[in-house]
Amino acid sequence: MSFLKRLFGVGKNPESYAYRLERARALHGEAVKYVTEHRNGNEDVIGRGGALAVHNDTFIVDSSGERLFVCKIAELETSMLMSGDGVIIKGPNLLEDGKIRSITVHFVYYRK
Repeated sequence: MSFLKRLFGVGKNPESYAYRLERARALHGEAVKYVTEHRNGNEDVIGRGGALAVHNDTFIVDSSGERLFVCKIAELETSMLMSGDGVIIKGPNLLEDGKIRSITVHFVYYRK
């Protein structure tokens, strides 16, 4: 990271493509414990196991042996959970013709 980026915060704009790409690459390869989605006032588990991946310009969530979420990185929104054990992912799901979907991915805990 260059001196100017650290000093002036260049590249810290969550709306920029560079920021979204950096966040997606940081999540690439992360092992998934389970995936939840808020539906009708309940937090439903929609997948167990799997991984997060970046392929070309798309972000992919695979869980329970199937693709749950595919989104263009330019439209992806990510927010880390305060515990650091997961991430909230929001964006238009290409598997559902661009329907906006918000899911929470919980990571497998590995002792470091």
